[in-house]
Amino acid sequence: MVYSAIMIKFAPRGARTDGTRISITRKTMKRILFFAALFLCISAAAQNSKGFTFTEASDLNLIGKILDGTPNPYHRVDTCKYKGFTKGENEQVRCSAGLAVLFRTDSPAISVKSEYGYYNMGTNTMGIALRGYDLYIKKDGQWIYAASKAGNPGKDENLVLISGMDGSMKECMLYLPIYSEMYSVKIGVKEGSVIESLESPFRHRIAIFGSSFTQGISISRPGMSYPMQFMRHTGLQILSLGCSGNCKLQPYFADVLADCKADAMIFDSFSNPDARMIKERLFPFIEKIRESHPDIPLIFMQTIYRESRNFSLASDKSEQAKMDMAAALMKEAVKKYDNVYFIIPDTGKNARESSVDGTHPSDMGYMGWAESIEKPVLRILKKYGIR
Repeated sequence: MVYSAIMIKFAPRGARTDGTRISITRKTMKRILFFAALFLCISAAAQNSKGFTFTEASDLNLIGKILDGTPNPYHRVDTCKYKGFTKGENEQVRCSAGLAVLFRTDSPAISVKSEYGYYNMGTNTMGIALRGYDLYIKKDGQWIYAASKAGNPGKDENLVLISGMDGSMKECMLYLPIYSEMYSVKIGVKEGSVIESLESPFRHRIAIFGSSFTQGISISRPGMSYPMQFMRHTGLQILSLGCSGNCKLQPYFADVLADCKADAMIFDSFSNPDARMIKERLFPFIEKIRESHPDIPLIFMQTIYRESRNFSLASDKSEQAKMDMAAALMKEAVKKYDNVYFIIPDTGKNARESSVDGTHPSDMGYMGWAESIEKPVLRILKKYGIR
């Protein structure tokens, strides 16, 4: 590319050219610089995409969707069909948390081009988790971390996740952002390489409805939320409906879960509501779901201990009140309703060191959570032939 220098003289507002020199206003200069920058961005994007071919992720095998048939394949809920959500809830259920795409490729490099709707710039969660991608590749029968990266929303950027691999065929799983609405996710491979849909190795359909813990707030990358870790460890497909701050046993969320095709359901439903709300809403919530799913296990989890309680008397009082209410009501619920269970999770042996902000665990804490529920959940599911 050849660049030439141009000497420009700024003219006062309303000045004209004298026929020998170019005089332009500052407003015109700003326009020239804007279009020059735009041209350079477009050129850079085109250059960065050179040598890659792209496939829309939804044309491959998109897993983890709690409801099929949404007009936008990356939405978890069709918010035109299901009503009652607040503005924040509406945004959250359109985010791609818990979704992953499965594919096979022999490409030595894998990239992503994204078109964002809503995206989050939160402070207590890494950008890679909020609006980026997390790539796993199967090796010796196990899903192994391969790469993770976040791009720049609003730019037509070819984000190269990994390069320099050999040309063997690889089975890949790419987790999508946990707190972004995606209009398009295009997976790039090197020209001449194969990319094709991969049949899912994950069994059954286990829905999970929960709070920011379930959505994955404070994780470093999308694959590190406790539902995704549980899914990799057990081979059971998790359909995640985590909604940060908004899992409060609302009846309209029960409507969504009632329409979900699931073999079992897990609930992190005592983390957001206070004790009064739990008392008012729990039994109607259970009964509404049981109308559509009378025979599947409904597994409720106690909320975890929040480190913000350690020295705050007010926090300690409110947290203990909701834990006590949940425990008392679930003791009654497991007797009153068939196929209803209550389990106690924790954040592992390093629980007291795993908090990021007093509420949310780190990757280490979420790993402890996934490990703590694995045995009790599998024990319950085994009763229903879910293995």
